[in-house]
Amino acid sequence: MTYSRRDALKLAAIIGALPLFSGFASRNVEAQSGRALPWRNWSGGQTANPAARVAPTGLDQLIDIVRASPGPVRAVGAGHSFTPLVPTGGTILSLSRFSGLKDADRASMQATFGAGTRLGDIGPALDQVGQAMINMPDIDEQSLAGSIATGTHGTGASLTALPGYVTGLQVVSGKGDVIDCDATSNAEIFEAARISLGALGIVTEIHLQNREPYRLHRAVWVEEFDTMVDKAESLAAKHRNFEFYTIPYSGRCLAITHDETDAPIRPRQVTNDDEGLEQLKLLEDWLGWSNWLRRKVTNTIADDIPREEHVDRSWKIYPSDRAVRFNEMEYHLPAENGPAALRAIKNAIEDNDVDVWFPFEYRFVKGDDMWLSPFHGRDSVSIAVHRYFKEDYQPLFRVIEPIFRKFGGRPHWGKLHTMTHQELSVAYPRLKDFNRIRQELDPDGRFLSPYLRALLTGA
Repeated sequence: MTYSRRDALKLAAIIGALPLFSGFASRNVEAQSGRALPWRNWSGGQTANPAARVAPTGLDQLIDIVRASPGPVRAVGAGHSFTPLVPTGGTILSLSRFSGLKDADRASMQATFGAGTRLGDIGPALDQVGQAMINMPDIDEQSLAGSIATGTHGTGASLTALPGYVTGLQVVSGKGDVIDCDATSNAEIFEAARISLGALGIVTEIHLQNREPYRLHRAVWVEEFDTMVDKAESLAAKHRNFEFYTIPYSGRCLAITHDETDAPIRPRQVTNDDEGLEQLKLLEDWLGWSNWLRRKVTNTIADDIPREEHVDRSWKIYPSDRAVRFNEMEYHLPAENGPAALRAIKNAIEDNDVDVWFPFEYRFVKGDDMWLSPFHGRDSVSIAVHRYFKEDYQPLFRVIEPIFRKFGGRPHWGKLHTMTHQELSVAYPRLKDFNRIRQELDPDGRFLSPYLRALLTGA
């Protein structure tokens, strides 16, 4: 087996983008007659056989569906949540026809979007009206409503999760009432609805706080693991966006920074990352019997990866498109606990010879006051572990999750975890308040699937 410079460049591309894959469900879910077609999420880990699948074309039709369709009624976006938030034997409702830019105000730098708008469509639309999102996650195929409902985030020590930039929402309640809410009008509903898991109602419009358009300079480089972990906090303080990926069985990390710049645009080179992904998997298949040899070969390749830099509009820098699918567990920990937790995860995997070839992702998120936010009341680090969708994720996640819990982690609502209602009630101090508003808006539990009922109420 030989490794060429071409192989090294392939591996460079995949390491820098492994957790950034897309390939999501169809955007156009049509209403079905009779028993609806089965549904599955992006990774294939969650499935459902609903009685109905509908895609309302307007507010009146949506209200009728909420009031009369088989329950539970669950809204679906891109299907990128790995927890069973969507599956129901009732009605799966697509908001694909509630999409696009509805209004924009240059003075306040705010804009209104249909809830089904994909994140990747927001950047170009805002660019046309002289605005840009303040921050973005690293996958842009999700729907805006789905991202808000699960607390989706990017990275940046001074930047909150995406729902922190929501200034108002329109929600259709379980009774079919249309409610507009913000920080001054229906304020408690607004606090609950910014991260709601789709349990309060169907969000139809979202108002975003934005800013003027900007360019980002992106830098990517390889660093030794201990060095990277030791300097991570200072790098997060220095750069607008900073994250890094730990490559299992390598002792190496790949760091990525974004900083605002006025430099001329130098776009990213288009590469075929899927070829490289297969090579990284082959390293595990061929050398998994010897951690020492696997580490040696991986490091030889990784150390030959050149520093990468480019400049582009913000909405072109943040995301990447990939096709390889995975299942994911992600917890958010107090920032001061992150380094010790990551070292413990690395040691647990390598000491137990756990088969894994996806990197672990490490990001920074500013604390907030949103009721169901994993970042409520504390600046946090986010650590995510991934498992190839054709492989059993449970052995890996069983090793990792106790470490997350030990270091005070709260789970990402859309990522796999095993926390119970009782445990979540301790981790999320405003869960009781959330349930009070939920019962007011949805007294009959129209939006509560069995999974959500157990998660939110313990029943």
